[in-house]
Amino acid sequence: MAQQIQNITITAPGFAGINTQDAPLSQDPSFCAVADNCVIDKQGRIAARKGTTLLTGNPAILGTSDGIMAIKEFNDDSGASVVFSVGNNLIFTGTTTLVDVTPAAYTITSDDWKIVHLNEHIYFFQSGYAPLVYSTHAGVVELVSAHSHASGTPPQGNEVIAAFGRLWVADMAADKSTVYWSDLLDGTGWTGGSSGSIDIAKVWPNGYDEIVALAAHNGFLVIFGKESIVIYQGAEDPSTMTLYDTVSSIGCVSRDSVASTGKDLVFLDKSGLRSLSRTIQEKSAPLGDISRNVDEDLKNAIASETGNIKIHYSPTEAFVIVLFPAQDVCYVFDTKRQLQDGSNRVTTWTAMGALCFTNLRDDTLYVGTVSGISEYSGYNDNAATYVLTYSSHPLTFGSSSTLKFLKKINVTTFNGASALVALSWAYDYGTAYKKRSYTLPTNNVAEYGTSEYNTTGEYSNSVTLINREKVNAAGQGTAVSVGLETTVDGNSIAIQELNIQALVGRII
Repeated sequence: MAQQIQNITITAPGFAGINTQDAPLSQDPSFCAVADNCVIDKQGRIAARKGTTLLTGNPAILGTSDGIMAIKEFNDDSGASVVFSVGNNLIFTGTTTLVDVTPAAYTITSDDWKIVHLNEHIYFFQSGYAPLVYSTHAGVVELVSAHSHASGTPPQGNEVIAAFGRLWVADMAADKSTVYWSDLLDGTGWTGGSSGSIDIAKVWPNGYDEIVALAAHNGFLVIFGKESIVIYQGAEDPSTMTLYDTVSSIGCVSRDSVASTGKDLVFLDKSGLRSLSRTIQEKSAPLGDISRNVDEDLKNAIASETGNIKIHYSPTEAFVIVLFPAQDVCYVFDTKRQLQDGSNRVTTWTAMGALCFTNLRDDTLYVGTVSGISEYSGYNDNAATYVLTYSSHPLTFGSSSTLKFLKKINVTTFNGASALVALSWAYDYGTAYKKRSYTLPTNNVAEYGTSEYNTTGEYSNSVTLINREKVNAAGQGTAVSVGLETTVDGNSIAIQELNIQALVGRII
């Protein structure tokens, strides 16, 4: 008697993001093995990430350097805005044209600057360098010590934050346990007034540690070591702040791997991406493992990275980016919705060439690249194409001991005008994928059905935005993995549904 065809329908494939931590066969089909150069869109679909649109028209000023390593927008009370960036051992202003504003006779041999904004001044700190400052009044980047209001000697720390109305500096070359703070509303004031310092060498919970990063959250000063965290309360008045809590055996891997999401601080520990909850009024600091589903991948990336690991949160895009610049890979954690276990859905970005990220006041997301400053927009990477890749975990159709004869794969995609799509499948955990390719139709329809928005619109009534392709498949095995790959070139694309049909045979 002929066997009945069985069917697996995966609505919104990869909805739960990548999971490489759990055993593949035990996973829900909503997880995936690969989701590269993707985001999870507001409909819960795996969709192409945006690209980078190059703004800088004079990339030659960067020479043969690594590119733009940090970007920061300066705003004053009049509404004036200046974008600062660093690269090629220089300091720049501007976006479309990078202008060298490095102080004369100031020699720079490293671009590892931390840039912060305080009270209509912008400050530049880097270990072993006299810090710099810019203000509208002075109109130039100058040494903090040369500023007209300067007092005392500013610390040459590698870490600086602007919080509670002052600068906080730590991680000096020969002093890894002292935090210094400036006078109130004056990042050039380092003696007298309310400036001061505190040595936390005696409060490390593990007996010894080194300050890596600082953060401010909910009135608390959070000091991250490599292996521990120290939290002070009452930091609005540092002369009377007191030790509130300590956390042992969890720390931060690098200065720039801490970011605020408004509700939480997220930071990268050697064990994975974690959050420090805002409910610190409890007697311990609650911790959540955001990256549970890719912890081993993150650990390997941390161990392999030779550059400066950075974390960035975009409220508009609703994701946290963990950037490993030397490996040219980002782990991107969706913050719109958590999974049931408290982890966040994650995808990856590769070959983007990102070196840093920053948000402007209007929430535009800028990306530092080897060619200059780019905007996170469009669907090309500085005019180049990039590849979106999705792969499921092995699917057994409810039985891992029976043969499956794959018959047909129906793929539903959204948008992706004129894109070449390669559908692939493999059996029994192998990598010998069989492939079938097809080209999506061209569409030139109006968003919301009007000519005013003449782009590929989500709410257009054109059927060409939704494409259903039926691909005949072949072969046999006890488990089957299905993948999809497409080159993104100017148009978005989302994977809406996979419908996989197989004939189930004998038990083996």
